[in-house]
Amino acid sequence: MQALLGIDLGTTGVKAALFAVEDGRVLADAFFDYPLYHPQPGWAEQNPSDWWDATISAIGACLAKAAQQGIQPADVRGLGLSGQMHGVVLLDDDHRVLRPCIIWADQRSDAQCRWMTERVGASQLIDYVSNPALTGFTAPKLLWVRDNEPEIFAKARVLLLPKDYIRYRLTGTLAMEISDAAGTCLLDVKHGQWSQEVLQAIELDPALLPPVVPADAVAGTTTEEVRSLTGLPAGTPVAGGGADNACGAVGNGIVEPGLALVSVGTSGIVLAYSDLPQVDTSGPIPRVHTFNHAVPHAWYLMGVTQGAGLSLRWVRDNIGLPERALERWTGVDAYEHMAKEAAGVPAGSEGLIFLPYLQGERTPHLDAYARGGWIGLTASHDRRHLIRSVMEGVAFSLKDCFSIIREQGLKLDQMRATGGGAKSPLWRQIIADVLGAELVLTNATEGPAFGAALLAGVASGVYSSVQAACAQTVHVIERTEPRPQVAGAYEQAYETYRALYPALKPIISKPL
Repeated sequence: MQALLGIDLGTTGVKAALFAVEDGRVLADAFFDYPLYHPQPGWAEQNPSDWWDATISAIGACLAKAAQQGIQPADVRGLGLSGQMHGVVLLDDDHRVLRPCIIWADQRSDAQCRWMTERVGASQLIDYVSNPALTGFTAPKLLWVRDNEPEIFAKARVLLLPKDYIRYRLTGTLAMEISDAAGTCLLDVKHGQWSQEVLQAIELDPALLPPVVPADAVAGTTTEEVRSLTGLPAGTPVAGGGADNACGAVGNGIVEPGLALVSVGTSGIVLAYSDLPQVDTSGPIPRVHTFNHAVPHAWYLMGVTQGAGLSLRWVRDNIGLPERALERWTGVDAYEHMAKEAAGVPAGSEGLIFLPYLQGERTPHLDAYARGGWIGLTASHDRRHLIRSVMEGVAFSLKDCFSIIREQGLKLDQMRATGGGAKSPLWRQIIADVLGAELVLTNATEGPAFGAALLAGVASGVYSSVQAACAQTVHVIERTEPRPQVAGAYEQAYETYRALYPALKPIISKPL
């Protein structure tokens, strides 16, 4: 048996999964969670040491499960990493972490975004890095540290992104992989190299930035320490890997024109493959991102909903108390109970609209201060309506992303769904109805981890290319068609949804 190991460093925890080379089936997996800290409203941080401990535990547990099936650590041909984007991990002279990582969801750097835009020039910034400065990106967070924690910044010698830090711990190699580097607002996305123009304009020392490496090439090999901690043989090839969304795209076969991904995780995305570094020109600044793909010499356009699964989890944790209790008593998933309730409510939630701006919003508003809420609540609504309206509100936000990408002229022949939210048949049906497009599921139940493993397979010579890896292992298994009978209800609800943000912006878009 030949196997590939994929590691997905997420926001809530890390997944390690082992896949069969010949068909991509899951052989074993393990998940370990870690805390997320909110020191102040709008802030979001995690400790890299928590990631490392969880990663080591997940690898060890995954290999132990595989051993019960007769699969040995020596059967692992390569390891690939996927991870949450945009985080700031700063290392000192001894490569020790200087402070907790400011992660993607953090919104504290609005002033740095404005300064960076003014310093570089709004249009020049788009020319240099293909994206505007946003609070979600790495560079403004790094500038926040420089402005507010100068004693820490003075000690910083290396900047890494979350999964690149874990690769460093696994291999001892300092590097930043290209699809993840694209989300820093420091990379010349068109040419795949650090933008010297931006670095000079914001007075950032290029020495802070490690080399940029490909996603599908060997970036290092595992150390003897890793062998002693997990049982994985020293010298196992470790691929560059990819950003979570890029790996999710690979894991679902989004590696050629005409294919797009709808992901409903903590955040939500619509991602479309592109052969060119095409930039959104639908507004004064791009409202969707242009990033390097994990596929060599390819890119993708991506719209982001900050609070997708996050919104439904908030409902579960704060309004879905009976479900949480039932889950503890019976082991039945709380989300399944919530979906059953929501299924009894007609399309449009009888006029109730939810704005999913619990962590600000990216596409289309690019507003770090946007706040969410329900609009249209009446005495006739109950908890079922609250749940369904959240699922619909996220779908409306995804439609904002979908519409902008389609305006760029990209073909969207097939939409492939992934993420925890996509496991819900009801939520998939709502999204298909709102988008007016067929959604398909693939056999890639572990999208980002699977994509990372396929990249490791290419790096270690198991597959000839990323496209060949996907052709061999990724298959469509289920289809969800939009229902014409609810199209009118959703068109009307979506128009209301679109009108709410501009009408309410003076109220819901203010610093806390």
